[in-house]
Amino acid sequence: MSSVSATSLNKPLIEHLYDSASIRRWNDQVRPMEFTELDKQAHKMVIAYVLAKFEEEGDGRPPIDWLLLIEGGIFEMLHRIILTDIKPPVFYKMMAEKGRELNEYVLAQLAGMVEPVKGGFSERFRRHLCEEGYARREKRVLKAAHFLATQWEFNIIYRVCPFVYGIDKIKTEIEDQIEDHYDLFGVQRLALGRKTSGFVDLCGQLRFQRRWSQSHRIPETSVLGHMLMVAVLTYLAMREQEASDHRVANDFLAALFHDLPEVLTRDITSPVKAAVEGLEDIIKDYEREQVEDRLLPLLPHAWHQQIRYYTEDEFSNRAVVDGELRTGLTVGEIGTHYDDPRFQPVDGEIIRCCDHLAAFIEASLSIQHGITSKHLTEGVERLMDRYGNRRVGKVDFGAVFRAFAPA
Repeated sequence: MSSVSATSLNKPLIEHLYDSASIRRWNDQVRPMEFTELDKQAHKMVIAYVLAKFEEEGDGRPPIDWLLLIEGGIFEMLHRIILTDIKPPVFYKMMAEKGRELNEYVLAQLAGMVEPVKGGFSERFRRHLCEEGYARREKRVLKAAHFLATQWEFNIIYRVCPFVYGIDKIKTEIEDQIEDHYDLFGVQRLALGRKTSGFVDLCGQLRFQRRWSQSHRIPETSVLGHMLMVAVLTYLAMREQEASDHRVANDFLAALFHDLPEVLTRDITSPVKAAVEGLEDIIKDYEREQVEDRLLPLLPHAWHQQIRYYTEDEFSNRAVVDGELRTGLTVGEIGTHYDDPRFQPVDGEIIRCCDHLAAFIEASLSIQHGITSKHLTEGVERLMDRYGNRRVGKVDFGAVFRAFAPA
């Protein structure tokens, strides 16, 4: 890896993704908290997972192409960051009348960032934006997830200040958009406001949990936003690894849900976990109990094993062989022996590296903005000592860490 700017994990692309943490939503409304584009995109992907799982249920339903769904979410996030200052009614009118030109503008702005990403990423980005028939079903799921995540935010705003002029019109427009997607089984299920909508609400609450809670930072990030960034970084790392498509998709989902138990336990910092021998095991046991008792009952039983697989021992390299969980694998062993959908391979080591990379970038960006503390500087130093020369498979994490190190 000669230059970090020429890899899937290139600095300009990652910095662009982190711009979403600084983008404020609903700036023209009274709001009790800040809503960021990063959190919205993260919640959207969780909801898209729920909708897609429902779409696969029932006789005769074709499977969702999970890679197209995941990449579509990334493409739409990149697109939205470029055009984020446009109010939704104006945005939709512009897209209806000048959509092709706007998409070409976005592609031109991002060309230097997305072209180094391996696996045909740039070409599929263009197809997603410009070909109406490309990933049609997955686009529809993503669009429904977009409006449901928007409604979740708006419901908070509406309860705070329902008398603001024009707010009822916004409410009606969002509800109409969701009704247009009522053919999706998952939209119908969430509209009932029962168990599965409780899961979506719980995940939404991860927006309220701030990362690095003992330090002021710019930009601030939530646990939910962090989960999405780890997932996207994992996607990029696995593209650099030149992994198979099904392995890339599985790793993205495992990374997206890696911190899910924190909605029940809150974030416990790594230094605290390591302070007392055996404490981390106690925390993991408690998280497992809470997931079983409070979180899994909100989901259809058929999904439970997958959520367990993503949230338990989340940083181990693992595969399922003849119904038995096999851990302690190397990235090379997964690629050689278990790179097949029936083994459900997860590269937990790479997810862990991306989890720490996200933490490193969070701290480094704040320091570069002039907002620092001993917690941030100590975190940067500790992570740089650990990863400054780290390579996993084909991924030179050391080069990425060094690229983001504070001057």
